[in-house]
Amino acid sequence: MKKLLSFFYLVITFSFCFAQDDVKRTIVTTDGEIDDVDTFIRFLLYTNEFETQGLVYSSSMWHWKGDGQGTTFTSEMEMTQRIYGENLTDLRWPGTQWMEELLSAYKKVYPNLILHDKNYPTAEKLLGMVRIGNIDFEGEMAKRTEGSKLIREKLLDDDHRELFLQAWGGTNTIARALKSIEEDYSGTKDWEVIKDKVSKKAIIYTIMDQDATYKNYIGPNWPEIRVFYNSNQFWCFAYPWKQVVPKSQQPYLEGSFMGPNIINNHGPLLKKYYSYGDGQQQEGDPNHFEGDISKIINTERGDFSKYDFISEGDSPAFLHLVDVGLDNYKSPSRGGWSGRFVLSEENPFRYEDGNRAADLNPETGELDTSYPQTRWIKPMQLDFAARADWCIKTFEEANHSPEIKISEGSKINAVPGETITLNVSTFDVDNHPVALNIWCYEEAGSGKVEVETKQNSATIKIPMTTKSGSQFHIIVEGTDTGFPALTRYQRVIITVK
Repeated sequence: MKKLLSFFYLVITFSFCFAQDDVKRTIVTTDGEIDDVDTFIRFLLYTNEFETQGLVYSSSMWHWKGDGQGTTFTSEMEMTQRIYGENLTDLRWPGTQWMEELLSAYKKVYPNLILHDKNYPTAEKLLGMVRIGNIDFEGEMAKRTEGSKLIREKLLDDDHRELFLQAWGGTNTIARALKSIEEDYSGTKDWEVIKDKVSKKAIIYTIMDQDATYKNYIGPNWPEIRVFYNSNQFWCFAYPWKQVVPKSQQPYLEGSFMGPNIINNHGPLLKKYYSYGDGQQQEGDPNHFEGDISKIINTERGDFSKYDFISEGDSPAFLHLVDVGLDNYKSPSRGGWSGRFVLSEENPFRYEDGNRAADLNPETGELDTSYPQTRWIKPMQLDFAARADWCIKTFEEANHSPEIKISEGSKINAVPGETITLNVSTFDVDNHPVALNIWCYEEAGSGKVEVETKQNSATIKIPMTTKSGSQFHIIVEGTDTGFPALTRYQRVIITVK
């Protein structure tokens, strides 16, 4: 009996460790732009999907506090200097209380969120992770701050899991954390081991270069830290979305969808979500005009209506952590809700978007540098609407995502001329039927193969001319019939031998 109990203890312990290892951990750094606020609201509704270990106020080329002593500063970034000029004492600083205010609203909806998933962290736990980082000036990294100390601590801890560092603004607080490690250990016998450990642990997902600290410090001094660099695809989820998003996807960003399904009558957290014409004004940012209904008609970005989406330019960063079945966390070139990135030709530790990461947009028939992100907007927005419902509805009243399974597994070897059959099963906790769409993600692999879909299966014919080593990415997409309709996936990679 003792041996049997010991065996069960080992099984339970192993299962727990495996589950813990599988949970991704992350720290957010943010400059407080209004799109960061909206990203943060969506982020909070997905905190059951990963382990948040820090929420850090930082600065950027768009927002910095100043030192309070009248010291002037001129941006290193050409765009900011052109727009705002030189010798500024501060720039559009939104303060260091807005995360706490949103967490207070999150606390009110938390009792309802845990009806849907017990893994949501408490507001108190998240509040305990809020720190002020390097905020005085754009790119300031001279001072050790509470935010940089937290990042430093997590990079040096004994947790062997990767640490996913999100730069919603500049990378300066992250840079300060790394600089502190270098200052403390570079002259010691342990330096090479520590540098290797930190380089393997850290992943930086950055939305543009919003200061020069990656270029000036992180890249040259920590060249083996992995970087996912989104300088292009995020725009479809940012201010110019009407100029970028395909017409078929735009209704899910318009006020007729956003107002009733996300913003209104969904509790105090969603009511704070910034949208066009909503009457809200962010304190400290005189450039936030979008809430004034009289100023949103025929702007340079487009013609907007009340409750239209403004921007969540930083949401792709945290969406990379949400496992919807696309299996792209370790391999960003596969593509997913966070976009699709290819390995840099100059730096083997850097993934980036741009022309080499373009997908074919079926609406235009042309390669589109934003389509790796825009192709997912409808399911992402419906998923967001379901999470909004979780703030106010019981489990029985709300919708939850289906599960998709492939009998043959996610990795299949094949030979030229072979026909592969995939057998699909689905499960929906709400007992909704699940409709399947099975397709080949051409750009993620070596090209396209034809997929013939039947009710619960698909056949893929590998052409006789296929070269050895080719890979085909088959996306098995299942969408339930609840409302909002929710989609999950499985990716099958067929490798030709």
